[in-house]
This record gives sequence, C-alpha cells and structure tokens, in this order.
Amino acid sequence: MPMPAAEIESLIRTAIPDATVTITDLAGDGDHYAAHVVSASFAGRPRIAQHKAVFAALGGRMGGELHALQLTTAIPN
Repeated sequence: MPMPAAEIESLIRTAIPDATVTITDLAGDGDHYAAHVVSASFAGRPRIAQHKAVFAALGGRMGGELHALQLTTAIPN
C-alpha cells in the first residue's frame, strides 16, 4: 500500500523539528515522491549525513511502504 505524502512529511518533521519539508508526488501514483528538506541542523554536515538523517526519520520504510524517494536537502539561506 502506498504511503501518503502527509505521513512522509510528518515523519520527517517529527525527527527534524525545524525542517521545512516539501513533498511532490512525481508519478501521481502515491508511490514515487520527491522530498526537499531544509533544516538548520544540516549546517556543517556533509550531504550524505543530511540524507542519512532524513532516511533515518523514515524508520526503515524505504523499499517497503515507500517505494521511491528523490531527496534533496539544504540549509536555510
């Protein structure tokens, strides 16, 4: 069963409270998403560490409930 975008956003915001999260359904099927996550907590951390923090927030749902996630991360300007 596909994972709703609101659930993805909620999981990320729970783990990274200051995050601004934008979720886009790429295929219109509720199974292929893009997430853009902006957080001050990413400052000074390499991109891979930023991505790992977001994937950790999803609690192992990648590849199961959440089929595909195109992820971009950034720090606030």
